[in-house]
Amino acid sequence: MKTIIKVISGTLLLGISQLAGGCKKDSTPPARNFEATIDVNGLRRNYIVNLPPAYHEDTATYALVIGLHGTGGNARQFEEHYGFSQKADEAGFIAVYPNGVTGNGTMSIRTWNAGSCCDYAMRKNIADVQFISTLIDKMINSYRVDPKRVYVTGMSNGGMMAYRLAAELPGKIAAIAPVSSTMVHSPPATQARAVPILHLHSILDEIVPYYGGSNRLGYYFPPVDSVLRIWSLRNGYNPGQQVIVDDGRYKLVQWMDGNGEPSIVHYLTKDGGHSWPGGQRARQRADPPSQVIDANDLIWEFFSRHKLE
Repeated sequence: MKTIIKVISGTLLLGISQLAGGCKKDSTPPARNFEATIDVNGLRRNYIVNLPPAYHEDTATYALVIGLHGTGGNARQFEEHYGFSQKADEAGFIAVYPNGVTGNGTMSIRTWNAGSCCDYAMRKNIADVQFISTLIDKMINSYRVDPKRVYVTGMSNGGMMAYRLAAELPGKIAAIAPVSSTMVHSPPATQARAVPILHLHSILDEIVPYYGGSNRLGYYFPPVDSVLRIWSLRNGYNPGQQVIVDDGRYKLVQWMDGNGEPSIVHYLTKDGGHSWPGGQRARQRADPPSQVIDANDLIWEFFSRHKLE
């Protein structure tokens, strides 16, 4: 009986060994670009994550850039039309693209509750600040995100949301970069921490007029230069702006912080419109993007100079 058991045991072991040797390793690389969800304030919110090419091969920590789409856009549209994941891969930062809530109207467009704009998210007072705050925590806890290097950029309504986040989450966000937008939120009376700002706009923008006023959809927007002056005071910077460039292509102005560094920077292009400089047209009838500046390059160059203390 013992001999039989040994033989059977040996045979079984041989079979298992052969089976194991015949199995091939799964050569599928870990996902770098994927969709995920998180529950916030009774709503299931979704977003897209794009990890750098080397993420699964090293142990480094990475900066995180949150990209917020505009009214009627969405996370994938932001990523693809603006080529932002390509920039993230080249520069080596993690990008995350959250989706705004979908309205219940006939068009069912996605929006953010940035204050007095826009649409469904504004009317229903959606807790978008809580969503982004929770998402930042989720990204830091789940991925190798450097909590001192978390940034927010956004297009149009997404840029308006970036201003609100800078006012309400200054301890989590190192800097913001609104594009084709303005501030439509009444911020707290005092700013707990100065938040560096890069603002990109076109003088030809009729959706969010640079000089302020109501657009054809009936929304009123404050003048951009006034918003930036307010933020220079909120941040405790010298309120006097410096004009660096003013030619036929664009105007570049900046406000200096206490160390003499440009911490509010503003590009006003003479071409383009309500669009992402250097990107693609979001749709057939959309304004052409500016060709004199590249938003992705300027945004990352600005972000890479700032981090939380």
